[in-house]
Amino acid sequence: MPYEAKDYSSLLGMEGFSEALLKNHFTLYQGYVANTNKVMDLLDEMLKADKAGTPEYAELKRRLGWEFSGMRLHEYYFDNLGGDGNLDTGGKLAHKIHEDFGSYLSWEKDFKATGAMRGIGWTVLYQDAVTGQLFNQWINEHDVGHPAGCRPILVLDCFEHAFMLDYELKRAEYIEAFFKNIDWNEAEKRLL
Repeated sequence: MPYEAKDYSSLLGMEGFSEALLKNHFTLYQGYVANTNKVMDLLDEMLKADKAGTPEYAELKRRLGWEFSGMRLHEYYFDNLGGDGNLDTGGKLAHKIHEDFGSYLSWEKDFKATGAMRGIGWTVLYQDAVTGQLFNQWINEHDVGHPAGCRPILVLDCFEHAFMLDYELKRAEYIEAFFKNIDWNEAEKRLL
C-alpha cells in the first residue's frame, strides 16, 4: 500500500514561518513520500524479476533509507509544530526532561546548541527504548546516525530549506521560532 503525504496546511500562518517557506517545505516533503513509493515499487518489480542480487537492487535498497527517513522525519517535524511552545511543567515529558538533564533549561541549552551546529541535518530528542533515557542527537543525513532502538520525541529540521528563505544564515533565530511553535502534547505522546 503506497504512503500518502499528510496535509500540513493547518501550519500556514504559524508565527515565524512564512507561507512561502512552509509551502516549499511541504512540497519537498511530498517529494520524499512520492520517491519512497517509487523506490518501493521498483524494488518489488526487481524482486519479482529475480534481480535482487544486482548492484541496481542494492543501490535502490540504500536509496530507500534516504527517501523513507526523509519522509518520516518531516512528518515528526511537522507533527510537533503548531503548538504554543509551552511545555506543561507538570506533565510526563517535563518530568523526564528534568530527571535526565537536571532541568528544562539544561535540556533546552543542549538542544539549541545541537541545532545551531554547523552543517545540514536534524536535531532530535531521542528516548532510548531500553533504558528510557532522553538525549539530544545530531543526525547528519536522513538515513545516517540514528541511534538503534531509540524513539524520536522532538524533531527539528536543520537543513537550509527549513529556514533560509525566512532567516537567511540566522539559524539561531529560526530555532527560537521553532521553540515558540512546539506542540509539546504531540512530543509527549511519543514517550514510551
